[in-house]
Amino acid sequence: MQTLNWIDWTVLCTTLVAIVAYGTWQTKGRKSVQDYVRGGNSSKWWTIGLSVMATQASAITFLSTTGQAFSDGMGFVQFYFGLPIAMVIICLVFIPLYHRLKVYTAYEFLENRFDLKTRFLTAILFLIQRGLAAGITIFAPAIILSVVLGWNITYLNIIIGVLVIIYTVSGGTKAVTVTQKQQMLVIFAGMLAALFIILDLIPEEVSFTEAIDIAGASGRMEVLDFSFDLENRYTVWSGLIGGTFLALAYFGTDQSQVQRYLSGKSMKEMQMGLIFNGILKVPMQFFILLVGIMVFVFYQFNPAPLNFIESSTQKVLVSEYSEDYKTLQEKQNKLFNTKKELSLQLSKSDNDALKSDLFRLDSIEKTYRLESKYLIKRAIDSTYANEYDKISNELALLDKNSTAFESKRVELETLYKASAKDTQTNDRDYMFITFILKHLPKGLIGLLLAVILSAAMSSTASEINALATITSIDIYGRKLKEEKDEDHMVKVTKLFTLAWGVIAIIIACFANLAENLIQLVNIIGSIFYGNVLGIFLLAFFFKFIKANAVFVAALITQVIVIIGWWFDWMPYLWLNLFGCITVVLIACILQLINSNKKSIET
Repeated sequence: MQTLNWIDWTVLCTTLVAIVAYGTWQTKGRKSVQDYVRGGNSSKWWTIGLSVMATQASAITFLSTTGQAFSDGMGFVQFYFGLPIAMVIICLVFIPLYHRLKVYTAYEFLENRFDLKTRFLTAILFLIQRGLAAGITIFAPAIILSVVLGWNITYLNIIIGVLVIIYTVSGGTKAVTVTQKQQMLVIFAGMLAALFIILDLIPEEVSFTEAIDIAGASGRMEVLDFSFDLENRYTVWSGLIGGTFLALAYFGTDQSQVQRYLSGKSMKEMQMGLIFNGILKVPMQFFILLVGIMVFVFYQFNPAPLNFIESSTQKVLVSEYSEDYKTLQEKQNKLFNTKKELSLQLSKSDNDALKSDLFRLDSIEKTYRLESKYLIKRAIDSTYANEYDKISNELALLDKNSTAFESKRVELETLYKASAKDTQTNDRDYMFITFILKHLPKGLIGLLLAVILSAAMSSTASEINALATITSIDIYGRKLKEEKDEDHMVKVTKLFTLAWGVIAIIIACFANLAENLIQLVNIIGSIFYGNVLGIFLLAFFFKFIKANAVFVAALITQVIVIIGWWFDWMPYLWLNLFGCITVVLIACILQLINSNKKSIET
């Protein structure tokens, strides 16, 4: 377990306390619903843009995205290719409508267009998926910090949740918005500092462009994939099509984002804020992935652990599989020495043979990492021991350059995914934090930890603020038999904010680590977003569709999408398009059937 220097503690605590205190002080005493929910409509476009980015950029973004790049390369950036397209559509269609109707939530519009039950349904779908996501945004940094630093995970969940609750309950939307500006400044400063330090740690004779070449030799710099392969999660087409629909649903119908730009001074400020986000988001994600790539290059010249979860490594080293694990470590050490020599040679000459050798060695190292995960798994649970032994023995007999070896390695990976669901062996989310704690200078460690916790706080604050708004206005307020005054509604919204903050902490305490946290959040969103987006598109463009057809179609679609996700019909990004098209088609069919029945009756 790692211990922090007093300098790191000072930087970390000062940063977090300053953000909480600033948000509470700036927004103390919000008296009206207009102030509390829409921030008094005083936000400038750059504040909106930064707030929108901060809401999406949770701690998961920095921990998982860097780990994603380290493990699989830059291809994940394609996930965001549809976002700029979605920003333009939202600016042209969604924002003018919301602004004209002066709504507090996106779902108020659905009651005006359809009926109350449709508004309730979409609000409840939002509460389910965003409530789960709020818990995960707390859990993500907490689980990783608890494992790496040895801190109690329950205490971490509570600390992060309570810090967020303090200023969000106090100031509402305005508090979330003003603190997110500070949080984004901390995030940008921390990540830039991390990149420069990483580049400084790479051998002097290796330039930045040569570092990129080394990463490229291992396939990490393959940014664009134009194949139309549904088995591949991240391609240009899944990003442009599935990503556009996901971004349309997230930024156009998810209250955690809608509430950010509804706080704008004018429609123009709202639109400029979203365009600002559309322009900067892809470069920002590319930059975060690049940090992960540079960490990968760093480990070509410095020994890397077989598994980045130190506690899991310790478990296997005191088990009956200790000698097997040590043998694997020795193999990796020999492989590292060879890779280091080849990487230095490649930095001096652009040689295709060297690139081919590095790619092959990287594939072998991936196998070693998979085997280490199996040994950790077996130290805890021997359920899959026989299958592991069989494949492991077959791998040992194969030529490491052969297609049969690669096929068996993939088979090993598939078996690992099936066997390790409940075991902390998935270490890609731990890579960046482990690197930070072991290799960055004092003070900067505290700043990077502040980055991670600030990101967790910013996204969680937006989520519980939106959850409370939906609960207060779309559920509670709409069910009231008599209209309540402003003071009552503000107090109720604050109570709901507190309640959702507590619920998020509870969800975080009972969450489990997924294969990759950033994928988990996007999977949860994709299960619901397509359906909700389809409902809004029906409201915007299909004037002949009535309330009952939409309501029934939405229920049927949600069941179909959940079944499709459960049986893995397609990569999760495509669920957004699938859900959207399905609800539109079913609603149209139901409406036509209903219209035909009425015409026959008359």
